[in-house]
Amino acid sequence: MTATEFRTVPRRRPAVPPPPAGRTAWPPLLAALAGVLVCLSFLAAAAAGDLSREALITLVVFVAAIWMWVFAPVADTYVALGAAVALVVTGPIDTETFTGTLGDSVIWLLVGSFLIAAAVTATGLPARIAARVLTIARTPRQLVHLLTAVLLVTTFAIPATSGRAALALPVFLALAEVLRHRPQLVLALAVGIPSVILFSAVGSLLGAGAHLITSEIVATVTGEGFHFVQWLILGLPLAVVWSHLAAEIALALFADRAERRTPLRVPTAAFAEVAPGNAVHGPLSGPQRRVLIVLAAVVVLWCTEALHDIDPAVVAVLGALAATAPKIGGTTLPAAAKTIPWTLLLFMAATLCLGIALTTSGASAWLGGLIFDPVRSLGPAAATVFLVLTVVVSLMAHLMIQSRSARSAVLVPLIVATAPAVGVDAAAAAFLSTAAAGYCHTMTSSAKPMAVFAGSDTVPGFRSGHLLRYSAVLAPLSVALLLAFALWVWPHLGLTPTP
Repeated sequence: MTATEFRTVPRRRPAVPPPPAGRTAWPPLLAALAGVLVCLSFLAAAAAGDLSREALITLVVFVAAIWMWVFAPVADTYVALGAAVALVVTGPIDTETFTGTLGDSVIWLLVGSFLIAAAVTATGLPARIAARVLTIARTPRQLVHLLTAVLLVTTFAIPATSGRAALALPVFLALAEVLRHRPQLVLALAVGIPSVILFSAVGSLLGAGAHLITSEIVATVTGEGFHFVQWLILGLPLAVVWSHLAAEIALALFADRAERRTPLRVPTAAFAEVAPGNAVHGPLSGPQRRVLIVLAAVVVLWCTEALHDIDPAVVAVLGALAATAPKIGGTTLPAAAKTIPWTLLLFMAATLCLGIALTTSGASAWLGGLIFDPVRSLGPAAATVFLVLTVVVSLMAHLMIQSRSARSAVLVPLIVATAPAVGVDAAAAAFLSTAAAGYCHTMTSSAKPMAVFAGSDTVPGFRSGHLLRYSAVLAPLSVALLLAFALWVWPHLGLTPTP
C-alpha cells in the first residue's frame, strides 16, 4: 500500500440534498410498520391472557425505544429517558424505582472511577507508561503487542471505552508521525488500537457501563450480581486473548510480510507533546506517585471486598477524594467533575429502568420463551444451541443498536429469563451475551472508539472498506473464541453454563 492509497477523506460529511421521497425513507417506515404489527401481536397475546397489562406496556415501550435508537435522529440518552418516564407514567415501574436508579451504587461507582481517571490523566502518567514501554519495541509485532498490553492496563484506570480512546489518540498520532513513511503499519495501528480498547473492556467490571447493567439485572433475577473480583477472574483472560488476537489480525491484514519484518525504533522524544508540561522520562513526579498509590489502593480494596465489606462505590468515592485532595491529588475536584460524562450516567440509569421493567413485569420471560421455544425441542443439544444463538445475536446486535449499554439492557433480560428453561445458567448466559456485545467493528458508527480513529484531515485512520475487511475475518473468530471460553475455560474459573 502506498502513501497515496492510505490517504483518507475528511470526516466532515458534505451537505447532501434530501433523498427522493419513497426511497431511503422506506427502511424506517418499514421498520415502523413491522413494529406496529409486533405491538398488535402483543395486544392479541394480552387479550388472550398470556400477557399482563404491565408486560404489554413494557413490550410496547421496548419496541418503540429500539426503533428510535436505530432510526430516530435524537440522542440515545433522550430516547432512554423518554422510555423510562413512559414506564413510570403507565405503571410498569414506580417513581421510586425510576429515581432510585440514578442513586444506585453502580452510578456512584462510576462517578468515583471517572474522578480517579481524571486525576490519573492530569498527571501525565499514561503518557509516561506508553513512552517507557513502546520505545523498547524493535519490530512492528513487538510494537503492536506492547501497545496492546498498555491499553489492557488502562481498562482498570479509565471506566469508559470512549475515554480510553481519547487518551490513546494522542499516542497514536505521535506514533503515526514517527512512522509516517510506513503507512501500512500506521493503518494496522489505526484499526488495532480501537479494537483492543473495545475487547479489553471485558476484563473489568468497570470496563463498560453494560457490565454494570448486566450485573444489576442478574441480581434482580437471581439475587446476586457479579463482584469486581469475579468479573476480573472471568473477563481478564478473555480480554488478554481477544485483544492480542485482534491486534495480530490487524497487523497481518494491513501490513505485508516485508513491512512486518522491517525493524523500527520509536524515540522517546516522539511522546514529548502527548503530555505537555510532564516529562516522559526520568523519575516519577510527586503527583504521579501519589495518584498511582491511590489507584493501586482502590483496586486492592475492590479485590478484597469480602475481607472488609466496604461497598465498591464507597471505595471509589474515597479514592476520588484522595486523588483530588488539595496538595495531594493530581487535579482538583471541580476540574475532575467536568470530565464526568453525565449523559452516560443518565443513559445507564434510564436503560437500567427498562431492564428492570422487562424483568419484573414478566415481559422478558414471555418474549424470551416466544423466541427460544423452538430451541427447547432440541433435547440435549438445546443448551449448546442456545449458547451459540446468544453469542451470534449479541455479537450482531451492534448493527441495529449502537450503544453497548442499550444492547445489554435489551438482550440480557430476555436471555436471563430464558436460559434456565434450556438448561443454561442465567448468570453464565448473561456474562456471555455481554462479552459478545462488546464486538462493535463492522461500521465506523458502531462504537465511539472506532469513530475516533476513523480517517480525517487530522487523523491518519482507516476507511470503511478497511473495517469491513477486518470484521469479515474477526467476527467468526470472535464467535469461536467466545464459545470456547464459555464451554471450556469459564467452567474451570467457577462459571459453568450447563450442569
